[in-house]
Amino acid sequence: MGLPSTKPYLLRALWSWCCDHGFTPHIAVEVDSHTRVPREFVRDGQIVLNLGQDATHKLVIGDEFIEFQARFGGVARDLSIPVGRVSAIYARENGAGMAFEVDSEAEQAEENIVAGEAPAVAADEPPEPPRPEGGRPKLQRIK
Repeated sequence: MGLPSTKPYLLRALWSWCCDHGFTPHIAVEVDSHTRVPREFVRDGQIVLNLGQDATHKLVIGDEFIEFQARFGGVARDLSIPVGRVSAIYARENGAGMAFEVDSEAEQAEENIVAGEAPAVAADEPPEPPRPEGGRPKLQRIK
């Protein structure tokens, strides 16, 4: 087993930086079967989420998952995003932030098995469409 990931630490640091300077932190997420987000807002396998203090409730940026509650169309939803699926965190106002490599779904499942966890699969959510062979995830800024 290698060194622990620096990614959750960088996410927490950039989130704090955004909030401290009056910016609105957003994350771009490559959605997979382990990602619990409102599927109706997923476009091309990605979703961008506002992590600002006014937009989230009970936000926890943990070492494995980012978990919080947010309102979509006035309805409170519980979200859970594997840290490995975050492709970027940035300030909405100026785009300053950082992009990351995204863990593949196979890597995530292997980590869960090693950690003794069963893979989380929601029963009522459709399976994720397959990604083209050899294609790298692309970060697309949505304003």
